[in-house]
Amino acid sequence: MVAAIIIGVLAAVVVVALIVAFFAMKNAADSKFARPGKHQVTSISSVGVSASGAPAGGHAHRVHASDQVSAHTPAERLDDRFKGMGIFAGAVFAALGLKAFSMQVLNGGSYASQADNNRYSTVATPAPRGHICDRDGKTLVGNRSSLTILADPDVVDDPNVVKRLSVTLGVPHNVVRQRIQDSSSGAQSQRVVASDVRQRDVAFIAEHSDAFPGVTVQTRTVREYPYGALAAHVLGYTGTASEDDLNAVREGRVVESGDDVGKSGVEASYDDVLAGEHGQRVVIADADGNVREVVSETQPSKGSDVYLTLAAPLQYQVDRALAKLVAPRDGIIGTGKGVAAAAVVMDVSDGSILAMGNYPTYAPETFIGGIPQDVWDIYNSDDSHYPMLNRAIAGQYPAASTFKAFTGMAGLQYGYATSKASWKCTGSWDGFNSGDVQMCWDHAGHGVVDFHGGIVHSCDVVFYEIGKNFWDAGVSQGGTISDTAMQEEIAKYRFGELTGIDLAGEEAGRIPSAKWKAEHYRDVPEEAVWRGGDLTNMAIGQGDVLISPLQLACAYGGIATGKIMKPHLLKEVRNSQGEVAVTFEPEVVAEPDVKEENLKIVRDALHGVGTENETVAALFAQYGIDAAAKTGTAEVQGKGDYAWFACYAPYKDPKYVVTCVVEQGGGGSAVAAPLGAKIMNYALRYDKGKLKEVKAVEASSGTSVKGDQTSGSGRMD
Repeated sequence: MVAAIIIGVLAAVVVVALIVAFFAMKNAADSKFARPGKHQVTSISSVGVSASGAPAGGHAHRVHASDQVSAHTPAERLDDRFKGMGIFAGAVFAALGLKAFSMQVLNGGSYASQADNNRYSTVATPAPRGHICDRDGKTLVGNRSSLTILADPDVVDDPNVVKRLSVTLGVPHNVVRQRIQDSSSGAQSQRVVASDVRQRDVAFIAEHSDAFPGVTVQTRTVREYPYGALAAHVLGYTGTASEDDLNAVREGRVVESGDDVGKSGVEASYDDVLAGEHGQRVVIADADGNVREVVSETQPSKGSDVYLTLAAPLQYQVDRALAKLVAPRDGIIGTGKGVAAAAVVMDVSDGSILAMGNYPTYAPETFIGGIPQDVWDIYNSDDSHYPMLNRAIAGQYPAASTFKAFTGMAGLQYGYATSKASWKCTGSWDGFNSGDVQMCWDHAGHGVVDFHGGIVHSCDVVFYEIGKNFWDAGVSQGGTISDTAMQEEIAKYRFGELTGIDLAGEEAGRIPSAKWKAEHYRDVPEEAVWRGGDLTNMAIGQGDVLISPLQLACAYGGIATGKIMKPHLLKEVRNSQGEVAVTFEPEVVAEPDVKEENLKIVRDALHGVGTENETVAALFAQYGIDAAAKTGTAEVQGKGDYAWFACYAPYKDPKYVVTCVVEQGGGGSAVAAPLGAKIMNYALRYDKGKLKEVKAVEASSGTSVKGDQTSGSGRMD
């Protein structure tokens, strides 16, 4: 830059000097031929002629000349002009010479580099993503090669090319147009028209390239799912990087337009780890952009492999059990029990998730190359019951009687319940003498029951009384304890907050309070008042309580061991050499501050559900399992009952906790308990090395019929 400035200044100085020299020479030439003024000139006498006013006799007279008279000839004048032109031409050539010296000598390297940049093009080569494996190394998501048809954005303006692509690929004309118009991968990027194209179609396009201007074929690496929809909500799916993805790249992550990035599940949570490093090809291209020569090439580096805590054989049985329960006939929802279901299996010792199932489910491979609009519409319809939703972490449900373990613990902590206290259940309760009667699920009543029996038989009246005691003792009612004392005890088990699992999309749930209700119903003042009935409803897991199956699993793990573990799916990360680079370390997120004797009372009561409750005890007996458990039946306005079940086993040395929910499935004992007991049996069999089968799981059909979902008026807990 400095050299260029110096050369420019020198060129200007030379030009100015030459111009000054030109004018100096011109002035000198003019001075050489000019005569000074006042010269005397003798006139030639005229014979026989007298000038007017002259004396007679023809004598000569002297005349004074006041003007200069040029004496040079025309040839001399031309000579002066040629000299001037020569000087001017010299100045021009001198300036050009200096500029040429600057360009070729001083800045030659820079211009050569720019020329090379115009001649050479650097093309990024997408890197294969790392594999996703289960805890035993079984590949759940891999890679394969795919022939992909790409089109420039302006191809959409050529109806003939669009029509030819449609006919050749067998893709509807409007779908081809829609895919080319999709700018989610960047305004200037090529658009994916079709993936996994047949070899003969690729050959036809290559042989008739003149008929397909702007269309190219690439061999790309795409995701492969050997087990279909197995653990689809956990694994997630990938898609072409959108504008938002390109604008929100994490530090250290390089995303090029057209790259695949994780969109959900583990694919999204560990996108940085799974993504490899781009390769580069330096090529020479002609004026039309066609590659003529590959100058150099750097191979891309495959991403690291992620090993999950999932156990594929167990996950397979969970996915299959949910499908058989909800949609046993041709994957049609409504031909079984309920309209949707979710289940979680967690190791209580370290928080690792061995299985997380959802139904309805979807096939991640559907998203390869871009999901068709009609399929997307189905996935987001009421009839399909939203198969994209990970109900295990984002489903928000009333906790029902599974909550009694925690509201009962709260009652024990404050002395509103003891192991020796008893209550009389007649099937209905009006403890506030308001005339607003609350019913027990068993309308015939349970008679006199103690705390243990209240949990074993899930008697609502016992917990109505506990809720009322908290209400009466609150400061707003003239008592001495916090109005949110019961909520604070429940919160010790981390309800109402995220568990922190390494998946996006988790919901925190809700523990209602007077403050929450006032805010939530601020536009409906008559509904915003916090009443005693809000606490009694909460005591049985109804009202405005919302939880997820994962939250319940973590909380029951806390009862089983006294510690609440952070749930996680990552086991370890292995680099391209197969070396373990990262290992997950278990994390205790809470140790509920509860009295040990109260914890033992609750554990014993839950064990009673697994051994004394006639229905549940029979289920575990057939598998030879000694477990602690709790059923629940949630009432949802305008819908059928939601069935709940939670259990952990073995009782004396807890290893696994299982929770499951069946939307509009009916009673917890009748529907969710058989499902949960079966899943626990699978978990213990896997633990003993007796569960190894893994097969592909089918996605739900996206269709449903109206099944036999009953109202909550006659719920069975």
